[in-house]
Formats: sequence, C-alpha cells, structure tokens
Amino acid sequence: MKLDALSEKLGVEINRELLKLALTHRSYSYEHGNIPNNERLEFLGDSVLGFVVTSHIYETLTYLPEGEMTKVKNAVVSARALAVVAAELSLGEYLLLGKGELATDGRNKPNLLADAFEAILGAAYMSNGFDAARALVEKFVFPLLDNPDEIRANSDPKTTLQERIQALGRGTPNYKTRFEGPDHNRDYFSTLYVNGEEISHGEGRTKKNAETAAAVKALEILVDATPVVKKKRKRR
Repeated sequence: MKLDALSEKLGVEINRELLKLALTHRSYSYEHGNIPNNERLEFLGDSVLGFVVTSHIYETLTYLPEGEMTKVKNAVVSARALAVVAAELSLGEYLLLGKGELATDGRNKPNLLADAFEAILGAAYMSNGFDAARALVEKFVFPLLDNPDEIRANSDPKTTLQERIQALGRGTPNYKTRFEGPDHNRDYFSTLYVNGEEISHGEGRTKKNAETAAAVKALEILVDATPVVKKKRKRR
C-alpha cells in the first residue's frame, strides 16, 4: 500500500502502521479475518477534532452567542464537511474496503471518507501527540471557517430542504429509515420521499446522519428547480 503521497499531503509524521489502520474499513477487516479496523482511531480523532474546532470558534468568533457557535461547530465537524476535506486529500484512493463497499462506490461515500479523516486525526494523535493532530485540523478544517455565515446557513440540511420543497409547492419530505447490523455496529439507510415520489437516498452510522445525507442529496437534485409563484386573485 503506497502511502508516501498521502503522507506528503498531510504534512505531519504519522506511524505507517497507524496510518494504514486509519484507512482500514470494517468491511475489509471482516473479509480478512476480522483484523483491526479504523473505528477506534475514528472515535479518538472525533474527540480531538471536536475540541480543537470548539476552542477555535470560541477564540475567533467572539461575536457569536452559544447557540450560533454550536451550529457552526456542528456544520464544520459534520460528515458532509469532512468528506469535502477527505476528497481534497483523495482519501478514497487509499481506503481498504471490502468487496461489497467496492461494488457500491464506497471510495466516494461521504460517511466513509469522513470517518477515515477522523481516524487519521486519531493516528496523528497516537503517533506524535495533540500538536500533530491539531496541525492537521488547522491545515484542512479551519479553512471551512472562513465564511461562518455560510456555514450557519447550511448547518441544517433537513430544515433547508423542507423550506425548499415548500417553496416548490410540493408538500413536505418524508423519510423512511432502516438499519442493518447488531446493536453495537449498525448502519442506517434512509430513503427520502416527497408526495410519495422517491427523491434520494442516504446512509450513515446513525439514523440522523442517514437522513441528513439523504437531505443533502435531495438539495443537490432540487438546486435548479423553480419555486411556485402564487398568482394574486384579481379583485372584481
């Protein structure tokens, strides 16, 4: 597995075995005798990411009240945002995936990309401590905070979608979500309908994440749709 190019992009020294582990999805692990996967590193990286981003928002966006800071933080650490960061690093090319994920375009799935980036943060922390992980967040995540107003506007895709659909005069979105796997290791799959018509799909590690992913895809589909303009009745 050639990781030199990725290491160069990251710009911080990470133990090679930990970096490989950070890119190992559980589907690959399952097909190779249940070898360790990246979920524990992801758990660690998620905590580091949350702390660093929260601290930065508190120190720099001094004009925001607590509720608005929370919206910005949630948007920046969301799978949607992290997947963009991961795509810029071409992480999909390096992921170790099982046959099922490879067959369903797993290298481009936002939740898999976001999880891998968080796992890399965890690997950086375990390799060289907090400063190494923080350096990655500063380099790749902080640029997302250059426009906090835009981030806040896009922090709740489900609400934005509902408003968009109502403006189109098409009713309200309905989500049907199912899960697969045992209690401790579930994947959720959500299908979004509008007036009985299937619009989009989303998946994630939680029901909320799956529905949010479906909402994001629906917004992309409806971006060019024309809102309904109600005609005013002429007075007699």
